[in-house]
Amino acid sequence: MFEIVFLGTSASAPSVHRGLSAQVVLHDEYRFLIDCGEGTQRQILQSGLGFKRLNRILITHGHLDHILGLAGMLSTFMRWETIEDLEIFGGQWALARIHDLIHGVVLRGARPPMQLTFTEIQPGLIFEAPDFTISAFSVWHRGPDCFGYLFEEKTRRPFLPEKADELGIPPGPLRRDLVEGRAVTLADGRPIDPEQVLGPARPGTRLVHIGDLGRTDELVEICRDADALVIEATYLEEEAELAGQFAHLTARRAAELAQRAGVKQLILTHLSRRYREREVLAEAQTVFPGVMVARDFDVFQVRRGECERLKKEPPPSA
Repeated sequence: MFEIVFLGTSASAPSVHRGLSAQVVLHDEYRFLIDCGEGTQRQILQSGLGFKRLNRILITHGHLDHILGLAGMLSTFMRWETIEDLEIFGGQWALARIHDLIHGVVLRGARPPMQLTFTEIQPGLIFEAPDFTISAFSVWHRGPDCFGYLFEEKTRRPFLPEKADELGIPPGPLRRDLVEGRAVTLADGRPIDPEQVLGPARPGTRLVHIGDLGRTDELVEICRDADALVIEATYLEEEAELAGQFAHLTARRAAELAQRAGVKQLILTHLSRRYREREVLAEAQTVFPGVMVARDFDVFQVRRGECERLKKEPPPSA
């Protein structure tokens, strides 16, 4: 299961009710901040997440509304918060801008308050934990090196305790070894193969997160059968020409991608102040009924075949 907390859901500039782009994805003890728009550190505090273990930041691209919050966070880390290391993942162009922001503006010759690592990414695997991976993939937006991220639990075979009971396998290390795919020998000398106690393979949860982008044709297979797709919806179709000019999506085109890829749940974010939330939702629903519009501090739990909103803030004033 993945959990995603929306810290900022506005496009380009903050509104009264929406901060700039930032989300946190959680899986067990792991936390990943995706983008860090202006004011993100305050949103982190207001959400109740805090800064503990928030030491990996994934940047979708280098536009200022997605990175300026890094300056404030580093300044806070220098004075108040303590983390041992911070790793920032992103494309070459984005990392160059972030390097200038942090070393040229915030630090100006001072030492970072922690081990600070800039990790340049290319499409493909960028992080692996025992039971999930994160892969980056290229998206088309204004400027080079723009990326989306696929969070994917590893396929696993469930342990069948009833089979283990029938075979007389005691609870403890022997069962653990079998779960991990290793054959064991019982006290009475009988060999037990994992095949005897493991069920059919079950694919893991798939969460796709895409920041700003202007076209979707090459992303259908990346998004195929995702349990949740988080994606921008900066414009409505009535301003499709303007969306194309600035390499953004309309709500309808985001929904068309979800429909073509067969995703389970579509979550729209990066909303322009020019539209009301209900207008964005209504346009997307004409194409893809399984859609929600994220608000600041919304929390979603994403499981295989299921996505649930746990918390809703009061709707923005009309």
